[in-house]
Amino acid sequence: MTHTSPRPPSDPHLNPNPHPHPYPHPHPRPPHPRLPQVLTAATLLLAANLCGAAAAHADGGPSQPPGTEASASAPVRVDPADPDLKLPEGATLAAPKVLDIKSVVEDQGGEERREDTNTDVTFALQAEVLFAKDSAKLSDQARSRIDAIAQEIKKQKAGQVRVFGFTDNLGTHEHGVTLSKQRANAVQDVLSQELNDPNVTFDVRGYAEQYPIADNSTEDGRRKNRRVEVTFPRTQPD
Repeated sequence: MTHTSPRPPSDPHLNPNPHPHPYPHPHPRPPHPRLPQVLTAATLLLAANLCGAAAAHADGGPSQPPGTEASASAPVRVDPADPDLKLPEGATLAAPKVLDIKSVVEDQGGEERREDTNTDVTFALQAEVLFAKDSAKLSDQARSRIDAIAQEIKKQKAGQVRVFGFTDNLGTHEHGVTLSKQRANAVQDVLSQELNDPNVTFDVRGYAEQYPIADNSTEDGRRKNRRVEVTFPRTQPD
């Protein structure tokens, strides 16, 4: 006598075929717990993002010379144990960080750019409006632009001024360092004369092609990178 095995149940989780085969697998497998695994992976990913947010940085943006980072501190202490935060299980808060609000104003030709943040004011002057090619001698029109920066330094009552010179990536690095430092010194000399204040101190550096603000593969980008930046603390509102 022939005995026929009973058909397996038609639960779609156990057998996705709506017409089950008359001979089931001899060792049926239980369904995989896909949903709990997906939820667990999402929770771990969210926790990792929260913990690593403080160290993250955007790639591709202009870099920053050392010692010039914003120094604002967090105004409010956040309690990571506060139940109202409703963080996923296992997640923690990243370190608090105050983001700078930056305002950038550039003239039509891009020859001069002003950046205002919560803490600093930076003027960037293209080298072509200050110097002849491959020269550190100031042009006739350079003094009026530097004088305007000196007036803003007086307005902000700044006691410390940074003057940094930069070049493009053409030529040797050694030549770029020398030229950028000489140009920064030339601008600092005029600022010192205009301010005539022994309480104002200067930090003068030449960085050559380091810390570009534009693409050095084009002439327009190289022109923007050939610059002198003057930075001082912001103490007065506009």
